[in-house]
Amino acid sequence: MRILVVSDTHGDMYSFQRALDAQKNAEVIIHCGDGTNEFQYLKERYTDKTVVGVCGNCDFGSLLPATETVSVGGKTIFVTHGHLYQAKMTCANLAYAAREQKADILLFGHTHMPMTDYDDGLYMMNPGSCSGYYATYGIIDITGKGDIVTNVVKLNGR
Repeated sequence: MRILVVSDTHGDMYSFQRALDAQKNAEVIIHCGDGTNEFQYLKERYTDKTVVGVCGNCDFGSLLPATETVSVGGKTIFVTHGHLYQAKMTCANLAYAAREQKADILLFGHTHMPMTDYDDGLYMMNPGSCSGYYATYGIIDITGKGDIVTNVVKLNGR
């Protein structure tokens, strides 16, 4: 099962659509905030996929939740934007919150800096910002054996 992870789209529909087009086989799309309009676009146009989203610090007036915990492919995923957990300073608060939810995977954004990491049973990913010249997004594959593979992909500028 493939999961497409995006964050911090900030209205850049061009980069966002390129990521969607590149990962057409993704069964799940997760938006980690700062893109409520892009999330709404997903909900309206990708009805055949599971779509999950949270609000970010720039999603003024959004009705999306600050966190989501979902089960996908037998794995528990904790999703947040990161601003409420001081993501620009440390991942410790995020990891703690994810572990409280018994998550296998932590997904967040906010920093615009892509990263993947693994710490004592917890896979962590920030897909970076899917906006602008240096746009990135993340993919997660959950194999038939239950293995988790994370990767950050660069869109290679315009």
